[in-house]
Amino acid sequence: MAKNVVMPALEMAQETGTIVSWLKKEGDAVTKGEPLLEIETDKATVEIEALANGVLAGVKAAEGDEIPVGETIAWIVAPGEEPPKESASATSGRSMSQKARSSSDSNPPGAKASAAGRKKKTGAGGKVSPKARRLAKEHGVDLATVEGTGPDGAITGEDVLAARESASSDGGESTAATAPLSAVARLMAERTTQSWNQAPHFFLTRDVDAVALNDFRARVRPGIEKDKEIKVTHTDILVALIGRVLVKHPKMNASWEGKGIRLNPEVNVCIAMAVEDGVVSPVIPETNTAELGDIAMRRRDLAERARAGKLRPADITGGNFTVSNLGMFAIDAFTAIIVPPQAAILAVGAIADRVVPVDGQPGIRPTMTMTLSSDHRVVDGAQAALFLNDLVEAIKDPEKVM
Repeated sequence: MAKNVVMPALEMAQETGTIVSWLKKEGDAVTKGEPLLEIETDKATVEIEALANGVLAGVKAAEGDEIPVGETIAWIVAPGEEPPKESASATSGRSMSQKARSSSDSNPPGAKASAAGRKKKTGAGGKVSPKARRLAKEHGVDLATVEGTGPDGAITGEDVLAARESASSDGGESTAATAPLSAVARLMAERTTQSWNQAPHFFLTRDVDAVALNDFRARVRPGIEKDKEIKVTHTDILVALIGRVLVKHPKMNASWEGKGIRLNPEVNVCIAMAVEDGVVSPVIPETNTAELGDIAMRRRDLAERARAGKLRPADITGGNFTVSNLGMFAIDAFTAIIVPPQAAILAVGAIADRVVPVDGQPGIRPTMTMTLSSDHRVVDGAQAALFLNDLVEAIKDPEKVM
């Protein structure tokens, strides 16, 4: 039986997704679980896996197309099987949704959006890169007026920017370009604004003696790194400790859902990671029970795929708490904005030698500053303080907690 491939919903507020590339072409054999295509949402660029074995058929959308969530974009069929015919109502709905998305993409109600139709609206070259489509939409550039300089006359992002600058110059307007935003950067701007405006943040800060943390890392690194062939970082240890401490503080692991608090049964800690044009926060699942070596391996894998734009849907969903570590950038302390709908985020600064009281006398100790940002709708100051106190105690004796 044919299985439909639909534009997935990777987050609650997502309405559409853009096809970045097909990793399989029509007629190719596919295996369940292998990457089928890449899509770009407001959250990240992710790979979508095939849900069944079979043959890719009935592909309805091209690279660069923006598709509503839930709409069928292809089928996986048995060898020799034909994909189901698209109904008139579904075709009409597709055309209407395209019309709502962009006047340049509009078709008469009931008309089927063919590949030829897509090429016609892109100008002489026919082919348009996903980046060019995004820039054209952001800057209001009509792709039909853009001359492509890419392979076979394809329109590139640079062509769109050049056309915009030329139009501004011809009109006597300033040619100063507005820096375009990728989907990741746009989401970061929207989410941080939403969180800052809607979530009543409050902040708690603690300086922590990091002697035991450094000693623990030095002890565990040889065994884990030899066995797993992975570098164990301070972030890995902090993620493991946070996961275990969160078990005792369910409110810190909760989410705000508009009208109330959701107590999440799983402990899934996110790690904020810098990518080329923003920040993503992939998830370490079941962090409260995960082994340190497994956390390190998972973190490395997520970081590599995040930088390459290869995150999968499961990598960016289900997180309940986020840690952001800027210590590697020599930042002493900072505050972070909560990732909605989570209740808290921990900002971690660099471990540095500081003069502090030691047994009543001045001494030099490696010290780390942590700042906890919390949503007052979910937790109060006392609850957040108790969590932070327990985390500090765990950092002072990680062997006991682990």
